[in-house]
Amino acid sequence: MTDDGAVRRVAAGPATYWTPGTQILWRYRENAGERFHIARPVTVARDDEELLAVWLAPGTECVKPVLADGTPVHQEPLETRYTKPRSVQRDRWFGTGVLKLARPGEPWSVWLFWEPGWRFKNWYVNLEQPLARWAGGVDSVDYFLDISVHPDRSWHWRDEDEFAQAQRDGLMDEATAERVRAAGRAAVEAIGAWAPPFPDGWQHWRPDPSWAVPSLPEDWDRTPAHVSS
Repeated sequence: MTDDGAVRRVAAGPATYWTPGTQILWRYRENAGERFHIARPVTVARDDEELLAVWLAPGTECVKPVLADGTPVHQEPLETRYTKPRSVQRDRWFGTGVLKLARPGEPWSVWLFWEPGWRFKNWYVNLEQPLARWAGGVDSVDYFLDISVHPDRSWHWRDEDEFAQAQRDGLMDEATAERVRAAGRAAVEAIGAWAPPFPDGWQHWRPDPSWAVPSLPEDWDRTPAHVSS
């Protein structure tokens, strides 16, 4: 990682942006707390007033939530998945890499997935709190509900059962849930209109071969001194 992200940041008017190749953290807080339970080192592909694009390389060491006994979260039955005690563990990002795209202030990010050999698989709309920027990366809260968008522009909802269970278990109140639903409807409208970033050709993007796989810093869960959207 760079020195808290500052070494390779450049001024651009009133905002400050990372230059391509800068390594930062993309993190998520718990839904019912302030602790970070997901941290992914990524490399900036683009950062300006319109878009932040980052590359999550295969094999990157990340932090992910697990149950307190080490059981993977997805293996726990849905009815108790969000009520059992949890911890976090370090792991490697498996499979192909992921390109993440986020527009400032938007309550979702769009992820691109590929099959081996760079055969494009799909876009994935991750409904979340708008990213908060800090010197070393961006932070958010994931809201469970997602949308898969296929190359033929068809789409479908994902994880509606988890979204409903999270509400039953008190991980989000009704006002937050309604904001998430509204964000989902807005995302569906953007998909229907084939608005950016979908028509922008990102499925043909490739990472710079000179980029090293970022390392996970020991203080991956540090509290930012200042954040901005």
